[in-house]
Amino acid sequence: MTRIAVVAGSTRPGRRSMQVAEWVLKRAREHGGAEFEILDVADFDLPLLDEPKPPSLGNYQQDHTKRWAAAVKGFDGFIFVTAEYNHSVPGALKNALDYIYAEWNNKAVAFVSYGSAGGVRAVENLRLIAGELQMADVRAQVALPFATDFRDYTTFTPSDGAEQALQPLFGQLISWSAALQTLRK
Repeated sequence: MTRIAVVAGSTRPGRRSMQVAEWVLKRAREHGGAEFEILDVADFDLPLLDEPKPPSLGNYQQDHTKRWAAAVKGFDGFIFVTAEYNHSVPGALKNALDYIYAEWNNKAVAFVSYGSAGGVRAVENLRLIAGELQMADVRAQVALPFATDFRDYTTFTPSDGAEQALQPLFGQLISWSAALQTLRK
């Protein structure tokens, strides 16, 4: 069975990423077609990149890196749930992406973003990063503006449009994740 991780990409206190990630996970499981689970960057306590060798060599020295690599390796695809910080990706998510390399290769990725402008600029950055990590990013994405999808800018209350946007995202991601398995064998 194809395995897909919903990656909660913010570690900031009071973050919204877990509210959004739990919604995505619930809807993904209702959709079916793959196994889904949350992979929370905050659970790994990754310090600012401290590996002495480039990740592309795969010669990880730190125990936290090895644990992170093992967790990521077990998935065929990813849904990155990301906030937008200063027109870009949260530092913790960028750091987590930079720690490892081969574990991301030839896997599919989709994006659910949130922020004042729906987080779309963070996704633009993530698409570039995904390309360098040899990930296949699907076209469908979900952008959640604070003004329409968060009550009082804090409590996640997805709009009908957000709910509808998830369906093509799941369809594309599941298809691409399954198709890319052949490249990894």
